[in-house]
Amino acid sequence: MYGAILGDIIGSRFEFDRGPWTKEFELFNRRNTWTDDTVMTIAIGEALLNSGKDADSSVIKAECIRSMKKWGQKYPNAGYGARFINWVLSDDPMPYNSLGNGSAMRVSAAGLMYDSLERTREVARLTAEVTHNHPEGIKGAECTAAVMYLGRNGSTKDEIREYVINEFGYDISMTVDELRPLHRHDETCMDALPKALVAFLEGDSFEDVVRNAVSLGGDTDTIAAIAGAMAEAFYGVPDCLKAECERRVKSDMLCVLTHFESKK
Repeated sequence: MYGAILGDIIGSRFEFDRGPWTKEFELFNRRNTWTDDTVMTIAIGEALLNSGKDADSSVIKAECIRSMKKWGQKYPNAGYGARFINWVLSDDPMPYNSLGNGSAMRVSAAGLMYDSLERTREVARLTAEVTHNHPEGIKGAECTAAVMYLGRNGSTKDEIREYVINEFGYDISMTVDELRPLHRHDETCMDALPKALVAFLEGDSFEDVVRNAVSLGGDTDTIAAIAGAMAEAFYGVPDCLKAECERRVKSDMLCVLTHFESKK
């Protein structure tokens, strides 16, 4: 999950289309911080750890709801959308047909944990359905987790590209340079997934992927969180960046992160 959290932190100071529209920027300064993307990435990681690899759908969904409500209520000012924070605070949380990119930014634990592509996609779908049960919200989560599974199991980028096009139908024909002038703040999966995918497919290292993603502007923390998750699975995360991540997150988040790393 380091990749998603680092993408969130690195992209955070440029969110709401505040740039940088270039790959040449300082990775970290005092304005970089974790956001709701990190909180919910941790929540899903904890939920899947608590469920266990062989849990059925009802257990996974119940754990996701419990964990997201717990972490969301603990950190209520992390930048959630209005409908999601209402869900977090509700006594009877129900899915609300969201197609937002939140389903994809929080799913990285599913992309790292399971031993088959089918199970990875199944669990990714379950983590989305408790809130983001619109087909596009589900598709965004499944695609992110599937790319991670393929990346960590030896698929080439050409194979991943072909799989994404055939299975999910995203248009990933443009380059980062072509996408950059089209920047806008858009919080849907339909906007975030193609951008994150192109950033990942064009990158030549973990850091390069995140720089690609942030350079696109718009919802930079979430695009970089999704692309960073994909890049972690394919490249791994350099130790120096892992250390920076561990230094910046809260101690309770770090406990979940390090526990997940030991169990995946």
